[in-house]
Amino acid sequence: MTGISENVLSELAPTGVIRTAINLGNPVLAQKDAATGALQGVSVALAREVGRRLGVEVVFQAFESAGKVFEVVPRGTLDLMFLAIDPVRAEEILFTAPYVVIEGTYLVCDDSPLRDVMEFDREGVRIAVGKGAAYDLYLSRALKHAALERAATSAAAIDLFVDEGLEAAAGVRQPLLAYAASHPGFRVIDGRFTAIEQAVGVPKGREAARAWLQEFVEEVKASGFVAAALAASGQTAASVAPAQARWPEV
Repeated sequence: MTGISENVLSELAPTGVIRTAINLGNPVLAQKDAATGALQGVSVALAREVGRRLGVEVVFQAFESAGKVFEVVPRGTLDLMFLAIDPVRAEEILFTAPYVVIEGTYLVCDDSPLRDVMEFDREGVRIAVGKGAAYDLYLSRALKHAALERAATSAAAIDLFVDEGLEAAAGVRQPLLAYAASHPGFRVIDGRFTAIEQAVGVPKGREAARAWLQEFVEEVKASGFVAAALAASGQTAASVAPAQARWPEV
């Protein structure tokens, strides 16, 4: 990587530390140790590596959902975040290229007639989503006939689906599979309605920081750091994003 300029340091740590948002609503990216409360996961590992390379302390702020992170960005209290790329979020956030790609799909009851992701956009289909999640933002644009029912978090969306007898819950494949494995009577739809690209973000206006982070992301993908961090947190089903030389188009 190229040298670290004063602009990069001032944009990533304007208060002397890197105030970093960690989204616990996506267990593929981040988890909290039940016994110690310690944060772990690929996004946590990436944040710590950023801090190590810059020689700056990283201060974590945990959030229960991506939507909650996005709400805080305009307040100017965050310097670094790990969210899915989306045009709505890009109004406030500068994104790098993705470092991980995960699938958005549906959870349904075993006896549901819905079998393919292409069958869900029809009248009478009610889909539970976590408010402000990447798949909520995507489905809000993509669905023309099905209705979205929003819960506060992705985990709460599954509860809403079950409690209200909705037709489906949308979400990230891995936690939906985990729910179906521990709750007989449910299954996860094969295929995906979207590929969710997880990237590193900084608040709008911090172009020097984004440029440095873009180079950082490409390096940690190529070196195997991202794959190793995913494996260390048990997320071997997630895919490391392919190399990308240019900024993502949003």
